Amino acid sequence: MTSMTLSVNNKVYTFLRDTQAVSPQTFDIIMVIRKLFLDADAELEEDIKYGGVIFNQSGTLIGGIFTYKNYLSIEFSEGATFDDPDKLLEGKGKFRRHLKINSLDDIIGKKVAHFIGATVITNG
Repeated sequence: MTSMTLSVNNKVYTFLRDTQAVSPQTFDIIMVIRKLFLDADAELEEDIKYGGVIFNQSGTLIGGIFTYKNYLSIEFSEGATFDDPDKLLEGKGKFRRHLKINSLDDIIGKKVAHFIGATVITNG
């Protein structure tokens, strides 16, 4: 992957480059999830906030990817409104829900693309 494909946002570029240097596995997972967000809505704007990569749709924060020692968390700002019959989303707050991701397999197993699609539709 060339460095120019990481991000046009300098803060995101630096975050991704640094993550790649420290943990190539974490970097690979982030890049797959990030692509799902950006493919769901080409107009999403990404930035770094709260220590992770966040996505804004029309100026509104809709979600983000955050790294922790043993997992990644994908946060959905309006996740409490999502249809989740399999009870995959975690969290008890009024609005936000998240998915804990430990591996590339979790991206499919925890239906990440479905929830990203739901957040783009809910907030779009």
